[in-house]
Amino acid sequence: MPDRTASAASPDILPELVAAALRAGADAAEAVSAERASLSVGVRNGALEEVEREESRDLGLRVFIGRRMATVSASDLSDATRARLVERAVAMARLAPEDPYAGLAPQDRLARGPFPDLDLFDPAERSAAELEAMAAETEVAALAVPGVAKSEGGHASASSSRWRLVTSHGFDGAYHGSAFSLGVGVIAEKDGAMERGGEHRAVRHLSDLPSAASIGDYAGRRAVARTGPRKIDSTTAPVIFENRIATQVISPIISAISGPSIARGTSFLKDRLGQRILPAGVDLVDDPFRVRGLGSTPFDDEGVAVSRQSIVQDGVLTTWLLNSAAAAQLGLASTGHASRGLAGPPGVSTHNLHLEPGERDLAGLMADAGTGLLVTSMFGPSLNANTGDWSAGVSGFWFENGEIVWPVSGVTVAGNLAELWTRLERGSDLEFRGSFNSPSLMFDGVAIAGK
Repeated sequence: MPDRTASAASPDILPELVAAALRAGADAAEAVSAERASLSVGVRNGALEEVEREESRDLGLRVFIGRRMATVSASDLSDATRARLVERAVAMARLAPEDPYAGLAPQDRLARGPFPDLDLFDPAERSAAELEAMAAETEVAALAVPGVAKSEGGHASASSSRWRLVTSHGFDGAYHGSAFSLGVGVIAEKDGAMERGGEHRAVRHLSDLPSAASIGDYAGRRAVARTGPRKIDSTTAPVIFENRIATQVISPIISAISGPSIARGTSFLKDRLGQRILPAGVDLVDDPFRVRGLGSTPFDDEGVAVSRQSIVQDGVLTTWLLNSAAAAQLGLASTGHASRGLAGPPGVSTHNLHLEPGERDLAGLMADAGTGLLVTSMFGPSLNANTGDWSAGVSGFWFENGEIVWPVSGVTVAGNLAELWTRLERGSDLEFRGSFNSPSLMFDGVAIAGK
């Protein structure tokens, strides 16, 4: 795919936009630009089903007048549109209610160049025909697995993006990224009953993408393994969440320690800073500097310096996740976790998050548990943010004597996360597949609602 972002807008647009906002009466301003080019192709049963191409160039402007703030955005980069953008933003800020915590990131927290090379951009190109061939090969491999009855489609995509942030207090930073993805979904059939399965991978560099044949074969085998599921009686038993979905069990930590939630007092972890929330020896690490990481970044979306942090170290919660506004409200400093789009104030998010692995593989966890439920898919999780009470519909496999005996579907697992996390046991099978990764996780004595 051609790198359309190479013909970026004039490098002076953002500084000029900020300067124009100051001339129009703003006390401070920041401008962001996002440029993206993407090409995606879908096939079904060997035939081309869809081709989508996107090319976008967008601007965002945030201005401050005292403690009043406004944000506006546009996809037209013309001189006239930029002038209207500035005029509208300043007018809106004058009418906005005061926010005592509104403002640019403190200058002493800003990232300073030169920024590290995180190898986020791959100039490799793929045409629509090449992406179609990749998707078709993946589908063929999946349909070749005995027991697979039909395809839900193969898909492949390639994209590139460029992000830049300029502020009136001296920050100017940009980075360039790419992404390549490949996946397929299929349906397996046994005795008239059907089960879905699939596989999808996304990477920064094309050379890191697994082969189409391996992705398709795995998707097919995953669907076939799920056929013939049984219902089980309600019980209490060990539950293991496989590594591909285990993050869904620990991801509520992130929302529960986000600065805005803490400031509002709406988190079941609001009083747990400096206390143990995971077992001793367990670390939850956020690393924005992982080379080729899907969540890697040289600075956060307010221009604040980022760092590798153990959010949970030796089981102890070490920090809240803070942008500048939440930090100001709590009397703390930003942790470099601001996240924003083109419009609206920044929120909070992590970068590349992972739970450090343990010593036993998945087979070892099942052997230790003896009998229990291996969860391989989850849907409809429900969480009470104030208490930590949690439940989710799941499917997977029942195992006995450490060996899988039959697939299971239509069951629910439930418990209080703050209590469950204290009994977490980690597998050794950590894989870096996305921006949040975990090994398989085992919990003893989990309530399972079945038939």
